[in-house]
Amino acid sequence: MAERGEWPAAETAGIAGRVENGVHVLAVRVYYADTDFSGAVYHARYLEFFERGRSDFLRLAGVHHTELADGAHGEQLVWVVRRMEIDFRAQARLDDLLTVITRVAGISGARIEMDQQIRRGETLIAAAHVQAAVVTPQSKPRRFPAAWKTLFQPQG
Repeated sequence: MAERGEWPAAETAGIAGRVENGVHVLAVRVYYADTDFSGAVYHARYLEFFERGRSDFLRLAGVHHTELADGAHGEQLVWVVRRMEIDFRAQARLDDLLTVITRVAGISGARIEMDQQIRRGETLIAAAHVQAAVVTPQSKPRRFPAAWKTLFQPQG
């Protein structure tokens, strides 16, 4: 294992999902801890599912939160969500297998917009539009490193 507790790639193949034609797809199972007293997914858990999708999308693109925090791009950087709109369409329930779909909707020098969906099969459970940015630990906005622009260009 690596210093930060990383496993060899062969042992984690698929754990971060996959990218198909610029779209990130991640499978998520609903566990008991994700639900409220009625067995439905608690509304705040959808934020966590969306976050997993965005984080694993970035990981597969080669952008790692730990490297940003360590200053790998010249200074310490952190991701922040600036704005998020969520449309809840249906309930997910205990033991459901969900798919979190993430795609880049647009990118500027310092912001990225992503469209996300959570689906159970063909059923749309929730959709989100997210605007994120990178900032210093002192909350000063920074432009994306030049290499990221090609990584994050919207795909059709």
